[in-house]
Amino acid sequence: MNGVQFIVGMLFAVILAAIFPNLGSSQSVLPVSWITSLGVGCIFFFYGLKLNLQELKSSLLNGKLHLFVQAITFLLFPLLLLIVYPLIPAEYQDNIWLGFFFLAALPSTVSSSVVMVSIAKGNVPAAIFNASLSGILGIIFTPLWMSLFVKNEIGMDFSLIYLRLFLEIILPLVLGLFLNKWGQKWTQQNKKKLTLFDQTVILWIVFTSFSDAFNEKIFDNFSINWILLHVVGVILLFYGVYYISRFISKKMKLNREDTITAVYCGTKKSLTHGSVFGHALFSNPVMLVHMLLPIMLYHAFQIFVMSIIANKENEKSQEIRNS
Repeated sequence: MNGVQFIVGMLFAVILAAIFPNLGSSQSVLPVSWITSLGVGCIFFFYGLKLNLQELKSSLLNGKLHLFVQAITFLLFPLLLLIVYPLIPAEYQDNIWLGFFFLAALPSTVSSSVVMVSIAKGNVPAAIFNASLSGILGIIFTPLWMSLFVKNEIGMDFSLIYLRLFLEIILPLVLGLFLNKWGQKWTQQNKKKLTLFDQTVILWIVFTSFSDAFNEKIFDNFSINWILLHVVGVILLFYGVYYISRFISKKMKLNREDTITAVYCGTKKSLTHGSVFGHALFSNPVMLVHMLLPIMLYHAFQIFVMSIIANKENEKSQEIRNS
C-alpha cells in the first residue's frame, strides 16, 4: 500500500479498536502479545536480510555528510525537546512532552527517505546508507534517550527492556545480517510483499495499542485542545528541524545533492521503529498511546509535506539542467 493508503489504514485501525476494543486488548482471546513479538522479530530479520552491504561500504567515504545526518536525527531533535522542557506545564510533561521526546529519539525512515531523495535528485547512495545506519543506531540511542526520563518517571526496569529488545530486535537483525548473502535475491524479488508485511505489523500494533486504550477508557478525559496541541507540536517540530538543517547545510557548504539528502533523511522519523520500540518500552497501554500519537501524526505530516517539497526540488533540478 502507498503512503496515503497506509495513513487511511492507521485511521481504520483506530476506528476498529474503538468498535471492538476487546478483540485487540491484552484481555483478548487472541495471543496478542505473542503475535506482536513475532511480527516485530520478523520485521528486523527481514531488515537485516535485505540490507545491501556493498552499497553501504561504498558510501562510507562521505563521513561529514553521514555524521551530520545522524546528528540531526539523534541530537538536534532531542535537544530541541530538552530546550522547551522547562517551558512545558507540569501536567503535560508526563504525557504530551514525553510522547514528543520519544518521537525525537527515534531513527529516520528507510524507504520513504530514499524515495523522497530520489524524487528531489539528491545523493541516493548516501540516503540509503544513512537511512539504513539510522535504523541500526536507533536500537542503541532511542532506549538510551528514553531511559533518562522514563525510568525516573515510572520506575521501569531497563535491564528487562534491553533483554526484550535483544530478543525481539537485535537477535533477529543479527540473524538476518548473517544470512544476508543468501537472502538478498529473495528480498529483492519479494520487496513489495515485505513492505506490505511491515505495514501490516505496524497497523496491528496500532490496533492493539488503541484497543487497550479504549478498553481502559483513557480517551474519556481527552479534549479537542489535547489533539490540537499534538498537531501544532508536530508542525513546529518538523519545520524547526527542517530550517535548522538547511541553515547548517549552507554553513557547511554542502553541495545541492548532499543538502537534499541531509535534510530529507534528517527530518524523517520512523513509524516502524516507533511502533516496535513503543511496544518494547511501554507495557502500560495508557503510556503507549501517549507515545504513539505524536509519531502517527508526524508520519502523516512528513509524507504529505516532503512529497510537495521533493517535487518542487525535482522541478528546480530540471530547470538547472536546462539552463
